[in-house]
Amino acid sequence: MDNKHKYINVVYQLYAIDEDGKKHLMEKVEEDRPFFFISGFGTTLDAFEKYIEKLDTNEEFDFTLPVEEAYGKYEEAHVVDMDREIFTINNHFDHEHIFKGAMVPLQNEDGNHFWGRVIDITDEKVRMDLNHPLAGKPLNFKGHIVENRDATEDEVRHMIKILSGEACGCGCGHDHGDCDCGHDHGDCDCGHDHGDCDCGHDHDDCGCGHHH
Repeated sequence: MDNKHKYINVVYQLYAIDEDGKKHLMEKVEEDRPFFFISGFGTTLDAFEKYIEKLDTNEEFDFTLPVEEAYGKYEEAHVVDMDREIFTINNHFDHEHIFKGAMVPLQNEDGNHFWGRVIDITDEKVRMDLNHPLAGKPLNFKGHIVENRDATEDEVRHMIKILSGEACGCGCGHDHGDCDCGHDHGDCDCGHDHGDCDCGHDHDDCGCGHHH
């Protein structure tokens, strides 16, 4: 196998920068649970990966991605009204999971999973914001490289399994069927399928600089 992939382990703080230039901490990756990824698979923001990939083990970083290299502009067109009946179980509205401010797992026509935020509920509709939570904001990453080395063939194969849904994506090394790592793997436990999104965009990212 011609292996040009890097195994990269990082610890960082992620800050969103508001219109006044103030930084707001959005995520903190601790030393005891660093974030790892293998380059070349599109599992992180492209600009984040390009910057990190060239750094050496133990090297520190502090860089800011502009909006266009992060999650893009905030689009009003991505605020949509969905039929209330989509969020019913046995003819009863799912008040436990669907409320103002709730993050709800959704799926579009292509089978891509993403999240929407409930911003309003009426007698007939649920208004969802399908923009990424960090859309429209520059992102500042500050931290250091725990490890940066060539990925092994086994690690590359395991990443391929993760991307195909055959293995757990948390780095624990287990397959989905017997994973006891204690991580949430993105499954919704609300008991029903949610409506399809027709915005044409993928919303796989959670805002932390990498995909889950």
